[in-house]
Amino acid sequence: MTTDLTVDVSPEVQRRLYELMTLMKAADDRLSKGIASGELVCVYWPSRGQEAIAAAAGVCLREDDRLVTTYRGLHDLIGKGVPLVEIYGEMLGRQVGAARGKGGTMHIARPESGVMLSTGIVGSGPPVAVGLAMAARRLGLDRVTVASFGDGATNTGSFHEAANMAALWDLPVVLVCQNNQYGEMTPTEHTMKIAHVADRAAGYGMPGVRVDGNDPIALVVALTDAVERARSGGGPTLLECVTFRLRGHYFGDPMAYMPEGQLAAASAADPVPRFRARLLEAGNFGELDLDEIERASAAAVEEALATVLAAPATALDELDRDVYADPRNCPA
Repeated sequence: MTTDLTVDVSPEVQRRLYELMTLMKAADDRLSKGIASGELVCVYWPSRGQEAIAAAAGVCLREDDRLVTTYRGLHDLIGKGVPLVEIYGEMLGRQVGAARGKGGTMHIARPESGVMLSTGIVGSGPPVAVGLAMAARRLGLDRVTVASFGDGATNTGSFHEAANMAALWDLPVVLVCQNNQYGEMTPTEHTMKIAHVADRAAGYGMPGVRVDGNDPIALVVALTDAVERARSGGGPTLLECVTFRLRGHYFGDPMAYMPEGQLAAASAADPVPRFRARLLEAGNFGELDLDEIERASAAAVEEALATVLAAPATALDELDRDVYADPRNCPA
């Protein structure tokens, strides 16, 4: 998909995309730096390199739209408006976390922002997204649900059942595959016979769209179309966003399984500097404008991290809160 900055999105949307992408990058970079130095202790599955997809979702979705994501979801959470303090707080086990430090990196949710689930079980998100879309239909709402998942999830039975149900019932859901070309340590071509994930859509009678996952403008165009189709009753779309995970499956992954030169080639297409170069070339923003956006993102990350590190660890009395129902608060 060829995109034109001067035609496809407004300067305001371009700016918002860059703000989100730089914030996502800064948040990932700071976590990685802190873990590597021993300053921070947490388990982390980096999303570095996949920022454009989540930023596009951030500008295409309404606040009341729903999102279901995965353990590799830092960028998705930021795009959907979850405060950095609540994200970092959850990862680092502090009471300021979204679930008061009990969920950890894999299980961050914030219904106020529309984030209903982050899951560590590959392929388990799409069925939940279908349920959320069905709820919107039954309630008469024009709310859309996005399910974000990796290429590996499309090989699970839960994905296929969810896609079939979404298509059969024309549900307001968008299935966003962030195809980073690896399922853990296995390349995509070793896990499926077809060349493109988007080709799976034909089996369900829904549109399947393949888009450059490092091009935020192309992503906004494709996502806008899919979201509008879902919101207007046109049913689901399978959107394959082709990207790359620049820090491997988990933080510290030596990536010895990658062919020589693959990571270097992927790094050359890093979506954040690539988009910066496009913005400068188009002329709507100057170097100083973009430098200021980057400084603001870095400052926001440092401020959030300082707040989290100053906050108390999760208290013992949180152990059974939100786990067992309190009969005093449950009507008979």
